[in-house]
Amino acid sequence: FRQSCNRIRAMALVHDTLYKFKDFAKINFAEYIEDLTSYLFSAYGVNVENIHLKLELEQVALNLNTAIPCGLIINELVSNALKYAFIEGKIGEIKIDFQSNKNRIILSVSDNGIGLPESFNLQKTESLGLQIVQALTNQLQGEIEIERNNGTEFRITFPE
Repeated sequence: FRQSCNRIRAMALVHDTLYKFKDFAKINFAEYIEDLTSYLFSAYGVNVENIHLKLELEQVALNLNTAIPCGLIINELVSNALKYAFIEGKIGEIKIDFQSNKNRIILSVSDNGIGLPESFNLQKTESLGLQIVQALTNQLQGEIEIERNNGTEFRITFPE
């Protein structure tokens, strides 16, 4: 139930950000990421002394058709990190990097938690959240890469 509420809130935040800037064509996505992650940390009752959030965000304006799926991807990946990466009160960091490079957007969501098992295969996952991430990445005509060094990094690249 909480995951569904978080997905709805992620979409609602896009609209809130649109109205804040009164530009209904584009959204300041860096500010949106800040609002979304603040909401998620609060919704999951995260002790910010234990899990630190590091944001490296370029000021990029996205249209609504790109902002909503991208926001839902961030919602799923950050939620997964908060739920599974830091077991038993482990101290760690979640990092989001959002950049524009040569007409491509690069979104990276990483953590230094326990990492994914070696047997993990994104193409065969039964996790609804990660299936949503795959579907939304396809919707954005993007590509997804996973790194497993000192935790997990999901790097998604898609056209601007």
